[in-house]
Amino acid sequence: MTPSLPDNQGGDGGTAWRRIADALAASIEQGEYEPGDTLPAAIVLAEQYGVHRHTVRQAFRHLAEQGLVTVARGRGTQVSSRRVPYPLGRRVSMRANLGRIGMIGSSRMLSAEVVAGDPEICEALALEPGTPLWRCEGLSLADGTPMGTGTHWLAVARFPGFDKVYRDAEASITAAFKAYGILDYVRRSTRLTARPATEREAALLRIEPGAAVLVSLAVDALPDLTPIHIVNSVFAGERMEMVVEPFGD
Repeated sequence: MTPSLPDNQGGDGGTAWRRIADALAASIEQGEYEPGDTLPAAIVLAEQYGVHRHTVRQAFRHLAEQGLVTVARGRGTQVSSRRVPYPLGRRVSMRANLGRIGMIGSSRMLSAEVVAGDPEICEALALEPGTPLWRCEGLSLADGTPMGTGTHWLAVARFPGFDKVYRDAEASITAAFKAYGILDYVRRSTRLTARPATEREAALLRIEPGAAVLVSLAVDALPDLTPIHIVNSVFAGERMEMVVEPFGD
């Protein structure tokens, strides 16, 4: 599965790296390399194309800038997973969204504890500062690949025993809510930012420390807009794309 250059393989390094990048991109688009596959090492491609290794590395950097590959120390240059569209509308469900595009969504609980709610979180939930809150963490996957982590805050008084319910619901907030008679809820607000991944986030998401992550701070509410849930989600930037649907479900 090694691409060939359309013209002379050697020559000017300024054009050779682009030809190599174009050839590799074509191979990826044609399915010769699948997501997760490792491209041949720079030294191998350099020998094949009759160029210096730096020329091949420049081609790799260009492909990485295009989002086609990721370059990780110790793991080589790997074809990026396809970005999963994540609609941000009035109703948001990771598993339902994945099901619509033919992927299997799953989740698992990482932790659950009761904490004294800080003023900002409590204000967003229309509670007094210091109100006891559940703080639960979960990991979301698509076809077994980690997509994002979520830290959830909910009032202990409204959701007694939520740690067990959340675990039994396989870390699905929608399924957990049904155990409390909440069959419908809406997204009241979402705030998006981006930053480098921490070491812990990188380990959970199987990305490089410092890789770009998308951070979503969202408030969910009952249909009458009474806030009941806050979630701070951290998504692998190379695997997700946010699609704003202000009038969608």
